[in-house]
Formats: sequence, C-alpha cells, structure tokens
Amino acid sequence: MDNQNVVKTAVKVSSVSIILNIILSLLKLLAGIFGRSMAMLSDAIHSLSDVFGSFIVIIGVKMSQKKEDSDHPYGHDRLECLASLALGAILFTTGALLIYEGIKKVISGANISTPGTVALIVAIVSIVVKEGMYWYTKISADKINSDALRAEAWHHRSDALSSIGSLIGVSGAMLGVKILDPIIACVIGLVIIKVSYDIVKEAVDKMVDKACDEETVDKIKALILQTEGVEGLDLLKTRMFGTKIYVDVEISADGNLNLSSSHEIAETVHDSIENQFEDVKHCTVHVNPSGYQHKKSS
Repeated sequence: MDNQNVVKTAVKVSSVSIILNIILSLLKLLAGIFGRSMAMLSDAIHSLSDVFGSFIVIIGVKMSQKKEDSDHPYGHDRLECLASLALGAILFTTGALLIYEGIKKVISGANISTPGTVALIVAIVSIVVKEGMYWYTKISADKINSDALRAEAWHHRSDALSSIGSLIGVSGAMLGVKILDPIIACVIGLVIIKVSYDIVKEAVDKMVDKACDEETVDKIKALILQTEGVEGLDLLKTRMFGTKIYVDVEISADGNLNLSSSHEIAETVHDSIENQFEDVKHCTVHVNPSGYQHKKSS
C-alpha cells in the first residue's frame, strides 16, 4: 500500500476513534457522577486518554510516511515508534493515577457510595462499542502494517477490559459490596499498565535494530537457497527499522564465474526478497566464492 493510502486509512480510523471516545467519555463521566461510581469515573478518564492517543497516531503515521531526504536517507519509519512510545506513556500514567485513587479510597473507606443503574447501563454499552473499535482498528492496522494504529487498537481493548471491570465493580457495589468499586478501579489500572508495557516494549525493540521474527527469517533463507546459482548462504542478518525490515545477505557462488554473472545472481536474490516480502524496505546482497570462510569482525 502506498504512503498516501496508509496515511488516509490511519486518519480515517483515528478520526472515528476520536468521535466515539469523546461521546463515551462524556457518557461515562455523567454515569460516574450521577451513578456515584468511582470505577466508572476511572473508566471515563481512560476513554479520554484514548482521544489524545488518536491524535498522536495521526501525527506519528503522517510523519513516518515522509519520503527520504538528505538528513534522513533511511526515511522516517521510526517516528511511528515514537508515537507508540507516547501512547504507552499516556496509558501508564492513566493506569498509575487510577491505582493511586483506588488505593486511597480503599484505605480511607469513606464516602464509598452505592452506584446507580445508569452506571451499569453505560458500562455495558462501553464494552460493546470498545470491543467493536478494537477489531475495526486492528484489522485496519494489519492492513497498512502500522504499529501506532495497532497500539491504538490495544488501547481500545484495554478500555473494553476496564469497562468489564467497571461492570463488575458497579454490580458488586449495587449488591452491597461497596468496596469492590474502588478495588476494581485499581485492577483496571493494573491492566492498563500491562498494556502500556507491551506497547512500549514492542516500540523499543523496533528502535534498537531487533531481528525480525524467525518465521520470516526462515522464509527468506528458503527463498535465497532455491535461487539458481546460489551454492550456499554464508550470512543473513535482519533488523527492524520501525515497521520495515532491512536485510543483509552473503551468498556463495561458483568462484569461476565472471563479475557480470555473479552480479546477476546477486540481483536475482535482491529482487526476489524485496518483491516477495512487502515489509522489506532494503536488501543488500554480497557474493562470496564457494568455500569462502567468513571472518567475524573483531
């Protein structure tokens, strides 16, 4: 998919998220106030953080799709990782604040009200809407291979989980276990922090040249070895650059071939990898004579 369509898809999905999250945030806020539910108020804050997250996704995807320039000859792909890091930071802060307020409420044991029916209804609506947004965003993220959009999808899923927590907390409190409401708020905070950790870890991995997954590496190896003229694979290195993959290959070929023939084999390997693996942005192929002993750099 070309850069223009990637940005268009990301903006469309994030715009839908912004509108729905604003509506849900207001509903949860009102339900938390009039329904006297701390868990619902915590959920409202979580949904509001999604709004800021969606704006970050739009900015991150737009910037990551900018073409190479003299100052950034390898492109701007890693800027999307920065967007994911920002999303992770927002989620972590949100989760930590929810836990703090929940613990404070549990310790004090004061002013724990019985939630009203309106909080229960809004929690159910939120679960359905946010789970639907998770799948809508995830499918779109996979379509354009966007980490930032994928992080936003998990933001929706964490919101759905927090709404399930709100439902449990409100239901329990309505049945007489009032302390369950702030306890669930703490559990919601822990779930949000776990999601933020996963998002940040994946973003960091892609910023420190981590190798791509083993399945992709195995497929690249098989493709290289089945290429006519290739007698062996001396070296294969992959690294993630944002959502893109860079590949370095050293192959063995008949040492008696002339330069043009060796170059043709290298070009075939190069073109095959870049054409059959759409996430591979750049591939470098070096040809060694058969029997060559690769020397590790000191």
